[in-house]
Amino acid sequence: MDCYDAAEALSRPEIAQLQIGRLRRSLAQAAKSPFYARRFAEAGFDPESVHSLDDVGRIPFTTKQDLRDSYPDGMLALPHSEMVRMHASSGTTGTPTVIYHTQKDLDWWASLMARCMYMVGLRRTDVFQNMSGYGLFTGGLGIHYGAEKLGCLTIPAGAGNSHRQIKLLTDFKVTGIHIIPSYALYLHSIFAEIGLDPRDLPLRIALVGAEPYTEEARGRLQELYGIKAYNSYGLSEMNGPGVAFECQEQNGMHVWEDAYLAEIVDPATGEPVAEGELGELVMTTLGREGMPVIRYRTRDMTRFLPGQCPCGRAHRRIDRLHGRCDDMLIIKGVNIFPMQIERVLMAMPEVGQDYQIVLERDGYIDNIRVRVEIRDEFFVEDMRQLGALQKRIAARLRDEILVTPKVELVERNSLPKTEGKASRVVDKRESGA
Repeated sequence: MDCYDAAEALSRPEIAQLQIGRLRRSLAQAAKSPFYARRFAEAGFDPESVHSLDDVGRIPFTTKQDLRDSYPDGMLALPHSEMVRMHASSGTTGTPTVIYHTQKDLDWWASLMARCMYMVGLRRTDVFQNMSGYGLFTGGLGIHYGAEKLGCLTIPAGAGNSHRQIKLLTDFKVTGIHIIPSYALYLHSIFAEIGLDPRDLPLRIALVGAEPYTEEARGRLQELYGIKAYNSYGLSEMNGPGVAFECQEQNGMHVWEDAYLAEIVDPATGEPVAEGELGELVMTTLGREGMPVIRYRTRDMTRFLPGQCPCGRAHRRIDRLHGRCDDMLIIKGVNIFPMQIERVLMAMPEVGQDYQIVLERDGYIDNIRVRVEIRDEFFVEDMRQLGALQKRIAARLRDEILVTPKVELVERNSLPKTEGKASRVVDKRESGA
């Protein structure tokens, strides 16, 4: 096993021993903040009472609302003068969630990100183009500093401006990129417009994340670009990118357990679920000194993958995200995640790169309509053929989500496009639009 650092090769007993020591220190550090001093006292919880990982369930949870209520600096565990950077959530309404970092925190984050990149095969000889937004969003700077830490020639392209992205990819012989999956599919259409095939470039590795997407969408992306695309998981409350990452096996994302304590709980009860069972991911920082975050309820639904990864790393793997607790749709009494719909659509060769889920209300009944872009060669004038395709898509979706949606077939590039995260769900139930 070729590793970036020694922590990557820790055994399960070594990880457990390391985690309890770092958890105790993180709890003591967190207790220095106004928020956790109050939260622990209200819960009657003494950080000194934690002696093993079995005690974790007694520690109070932290929620996104807690971070908002502590805005702007109620969760700081060190003086404001020790902080060198802050990041904030990308939401446009309400109070943002703010995370602060000391220089030590940033250095460790960069090392974790470099570890991720090394694991998938990037080396200091690579040219890396970061096609993610910079600024308050953590994805841009998090990946950027990891790439520089690894020693790559790093191009801070930022988001958008697709023609410039393609020029940079071509002129500088880029071999690795960081890109949002929906934008990667969109960018391919720009390649086609200007008559270039990205498979002719030296590009070989893509780091993808920032939004949920399916295995079928990953397969399509890899085919279109002739590359390997590796899933990543991160959230600003835990630093940003680099929390968990796929290895070259592409079978689950390794959580760096020397830096984070991960749990999977029942979102309704907060109790642990059985190994391999789907639940809500709960995360604790194990080394951040400026603003520790303890037992944070991410609202992301996933599971621990059982067994040892063939790559040899003992850090536990989480499955790709199955959606969010708060993204779940309830239609006619059935729980539906948008990812289920994408999984079906991306497995069908007739379907193009984009789709949209529209929620509508007919009287007191909620309905779901799926608008699907069809590839040019299948968008024919024969209405019988289109009707048959429409019925086939509806039937496959019904088999997956247990509700029969209305399916609307549309031409390529007719749905709204974005160079950022795709907006897949349009809820018209309240507006009546």
